[in-house]
Amino acid sequence: MVSGFGSAGQPVELVEALIESAATELTIVSNNAGGGDVGLAALIREGRVRKVVCSFPRQVDSWHFDEAYRAGRLELELVPQGNLAERIRAAGAGIGAFFTPTGYGTPLAEGKETRVIDGRGYVLEHPLRAEVALVAAHRSDRLGNLVYRKTARNFGPIMAAAAETTIVQVDEVVPTGSLDPENVVTPCVYVDHVVRVDRDRASLIGAFK
Repeated sequence: MVSGFGSAGQPVELVEALIESAATELTIVSNNAGGGDVGLAALIREGRVRKVVCSFPRQVDSWHFDEAYRAGRLELELVPQGNLAERIRAAGAGIGAFFTPTGYGTPLAEGKETRVIDGRGYVLEHPLRAEVALVAAHRSDRLGNLVYRKTARNFGPIMAAAAETTIVQVDEVVPTGSLDPENVVTPCVYVDHVVRVDRDRASLIGAFK
């Protein structure tokens, strides 16, 4: 899983580190399929991705996704945005499956269980889990409690809860106890590793946990 809503909240530097690794044949769960030549787009460009599960794969600069998909090198599972968020949240909450009206009667419901409840059609959706979540946050303490910045929050909290291992890149690391508990969105129990990124140099400069 890779957080982000477009470029907002996308852990670009962590994805760059993933590109430098030997990881391949990846299944990526994200809202978008990348744009331009950085982040997820670069991962697709390098041929590391086998499947993308997302709600908005195409945009004006998604040429690497377009090329790979049209060439048959990439499988796409298209999920409505609300369903995508709820499937991820369900994994973190331990929900086995849920019925939703979104997608009922469309090609997105083909092969899935459907049911009419109180006169309205619903389709059964299952949780989306991941071995690893790459998440971007604004601030972390030394334990891994996270604070996000505005729109960059997006899918980060639910992805952190839905993955076996969560790696987070942050702009700032502060001493434990200095974060207002009312501002903590993701508690440290969901975080395995934290990496501080120097925004001026756009490089990974320190990691802990």
